[in-house]
Amino acid sequence: MTRDFAGLVKLFTDAILQPLIALFIGAAVVYFLLGVLKYMSKAGDAKEQEEGRKMMLYGIIGLFVMISVWGLVNVLGGTFVLDNSTPPLPYFGS
Repeated sequence: MTRDFAGLVKLFTDAILQPLIALFIGAAVVYFLLGVLKYMSKAGDAKEQEEGRKMMLYGIIGLFVMISVWGLVNVLGGTFVLDNSTPPLPYFGS
């Protein structure tokens, strides 16, 4: 592994940012789907439907923000001409 700034940025994006972004995108999708479920299951209660509508809106906003961050990470990777391949797995054998 190189010990320059580009190597450090690649390590940071591969080891920390990309897994976090995937986790947050998944959480936003789940939150959105819970809002849809709440909106549909509480058809007679206007207050509960409004809460479900807000959950759907916040889920969509969260998805937008996370996908934007993912795009920014890809732009940074392209700017620093980083390799987008999977790093080799460490070998601890003898």
